Amino acid sequence: MRLKEFLHYTYIFPLLAVGYYFSGLMGTGVLYDILAGILLIGSVLSAVHHAEVVAHKVGEPFGTIILALCITIIEVALIISLMVAGGDQAITLARDTVFAAVMLILNGILGICILVGGVKYHEQFFARTSATTYLVSIVSILVLTLVLPNFTSSVNGPFYNEAQLIFISIACLVIYGIFLMVQTVRHRSYFIVPDEHPEEHYIPSLTKTLISFGFLVVCLVIVVLMAKGLSDTIEGMVRSLGAPKSLVGVIIAAVVLLPEGVAAIRAARANQIQSSLNLALGSALASIGLTIPAVSVVCIMYDIPLVLGLDKKDIILLSLSVFIVMLSLSRGKTNVLYGTVLLVNLAAYIFTVIVP
Repeated sequence: MRLKEFLHYTYIFPLLAVGYYFSGLMGTGVLYDILAGILLIGSVLSAVHHAEVVAHKVGEPFGTIILALCITIIEVALIISLMVAGGDQAITLARDTVFAAVMLILNGILGICILVGGVKYHEQFFARTSATTYLVSIVSILVLTLVLPNFTSSVNGPFYNEAQLIFISIACLVIYGIFLMVQTVRHRSYFIVPDEHPEEHYIPSLTKTLISFGFLVVCLVIVVLMAKGLSDTIEGMVRSLGAPKSLVGVIIAAVVLLPEGVAAIRAARANQIQSSLNLALGSALASIGLTIPAVSVVCIMYDIPLVLGLDKKDIILLSLSVFIVMLSLSRGKTNVLYGTVLLVNLAAYIFTVIVP
């Protein structure tokens, strides 16, 4: 790579963000926090660029898997660090974060992608088998982790005991592991749309791909760190508006999911709705399939109570979202109505967080 290529914003923003984060200026004033927000957004856009470089090199569906796994691993690290620091006060943190991420992905990212693609192309087509494969896995893990705890009797309340927690964690890993095998080996064709113009695509060199992968990891780490650093400012803003504290988790989850969201929307605008589905549904599956087992291990090690079961309102909203997504993806093609309904579901979720 030539030196002038490193002067591109996708290399400058992450390095500036890293330097700014470790300078200690965050949280010392409104202007400093605004600057942090600008650097955070620049890092998000940089992450999308580097993820696309890696995706072009490794091809589908591996490119979308890499981005989903990177963000999920960092999300897990953020949740675990906050839970260990917060102790018993953070017993609902994993549940609230996972639920917010799933709702934002299923209704927000997927809804915007379908709406944007529908406005520009009227209809977009994808493999129904891929959507079914994703949804079978997602629905099973969602019910096992966020709904079933409310109905077990070994422990009172929305908890699992230690044996149940271990079983559910293993079940999540088995489902996710078999799904990855299906996606990458046995039925890879489900998740790929044949390229009509393969000669038009630029394939980056191995050196550039490795550099982009390194910067992708840096971007994702600094996005999460800066989101965590700005959490007190966001919490103060939420308090000043008189909104519940749970809105903070939604805002932070939205920031963490920005790289995937932007990448998925860009794919939809380029008439690559299959890539958008791979990103959105793959992220939802990785978010619950990996986060719950990792958090369970930490909670067992540190003897931290872990609330997993959702309340009745959230179960209804989750059921509605999953049901609408299943209907929207059942025909193998999309239109603006599906996207609009999903975004209305997202608005209902956020509104009921603010006005429960």
